[in-house]
Amino acid sequence: MLVDLPPGLDYNEWLASHTLALFDHINLVYGTISEFCTMTGCPDMTGPGLRTYLWFDEKGKKTRVAAPQYIDYVMTFTQRTVSDETIFPTKYANEFPSSFESIVRKILRLLYHVVAHIYHCHFREVALLGLHAHLNCVFAHLTLLNQRFNLIDPKETEILGDLEAALLGDSTSAPSQTLAIQETPTSTTTTSTT
Repeated sequence: MLVDLPPGLDYNEWLASHTLALFDHINLVYGTISEFCTMTGCPDMTGPGLRTYLWFDEKGKKTRVAAPQYIDYVMTFTQRTVSDETIFPTKYANEFPSSFESIVRKILRLLYHVVAHIYHCHFREVALLGLHAHLNCVFAHLTLLNQRFNLIDPKETEILGDLEAALLGDSTSAPSQTLAIQETPTSTTTTSTT
């Protein structure tokens, strides 16, 4: 399978390679529709079921921000983190920090929020650009990695459970409150720690 750890390969190295690939692909997909994700059109960072994601700054203060700002924070944080040689080492004999898996968990959770927002608010634009198959592949990759290594809290991923089941044929997925591109009249709020 795409995400199974090959024999003899370091677990952290495997997580790093998948995290970098997912970051690049999600950033690329978002970049193609970013002109449609505006402060006025997306005044809150939402996902299916009108779930709202709040940003937590370095001091732990949670803030409601517009989706483009939230996504910029996610991409900036992730780029800064993956470029840090002490966290994502690229030189032979440099070791990953003991907290590496928790850092990857945080990055993947934040990237999951971006994917959820794209499906919820911008799937129409993605489809019109003919990029829906690519978005679905990226989501499947993220989902399979999460299923294999349990990196994202199930409370975070349940909102796209129906989509996960449809794409991967996984009957064990918890049904979500709504399909990715269908809106519901109720609103739930989820706080997201960074």
